[in-house]
Amino acid sequence: MKIGFIGLGNMGAPMAQNLAAAGHTVTGFDVAGTVPEALSAAASAAEAASGAEVVITMLPNGAILRAVAAEILPAMTKGAVLLDCSTVDVASARAVAAQAAEAGLGALDAPVSGGTGGASAGTLTFMVGGDEAAFATAAPLFDIMGQKAVHCGAAGNGQAAKICNNMILGVTMIATCEAFALADKLGLDRQAMFDVVSTSSGYSWSMNAYCPAPGVGPESPADRDYAPGFAAALMLKDLRLSQQAAEDAEADTPMGAAATALYGQFVEEEGAGDKDFSAMLPRFAGKGRD
Repeated sequence: MKIGFIGLGNMGAPMAQNLAAAGHTVTGFDVAGTVPEALSAAASAAEAASGAEVVITMLPNGAILRAVAAEILPAMTKGAVLLDCSTVDVASARAVAAQAAEAGLGALDAPVSGGTGGASAGTLTFMVGGDEAAFATAAPLFDIMGQKAVHCGAAGNGQAAKICNNMILGVTMIATCEAFALADKLGLDRQAMFDVVSTSSGYSWSMNAYCPAPGVGPESPADRDYAPGFAAALMLKDLRLSQQAAEDAEADTPMGAAATALYGQFVEEEGAGDKDFSAMLPRFAGKGRD
């Protein structure tokens, strides 16, 4: 398949390389000018999109997605599919899908879970919104770049699934970190805390698979001084997207709002944006020790 790939950063580059290694012809473009050797380099986003059967984008936010879409949609061949793997606001995803449909193109919003490690290993999970025909076209590419792709329904529903999932993740990680900090102050050993909670009703992914306490549970960023698997700044981005969507949908999400405020303080006032989002534990553990 002939593929255009726009946005070759920490996530996009390994995804594009995996597609090229599988035998697809991949033409790449990034504003930074960095294109992996396995790809053909384009001089512009429109050039990367021209003649491609599928154009994949991995971009920072909805405003940039809208701008790139305005450039590439006129250059794309009718019947081609725009596969956006960025995490953006639902409104932008749906607006771009509508523009693609008007141009005779398919469109999918397909944000990912799995981080840079999953991008390199080809084990990402894709949450996909868009029509069935476009999903069928992209399915072989999902199989190369990831381990699972879930079709969540109409345009924008991939983004909806991603932000709802990450709102749960942000809230449960804060609760897990608060509980460990409380256990410390009550004299409860962290390993004992893990042994109880990980097999009891407090079980969660944040506790069992990504424990924020160093030396407890499976290896996690906590064991690497909180070097990010998923940076706190990215969690804040996703939480803010969830609250924007909640406001637009008139949904009541008080726990999501509280988590957003806490991560906002952690990232923007305490300068921890480049730490893993589980670094909330030493933050809470240090309170009251002055």
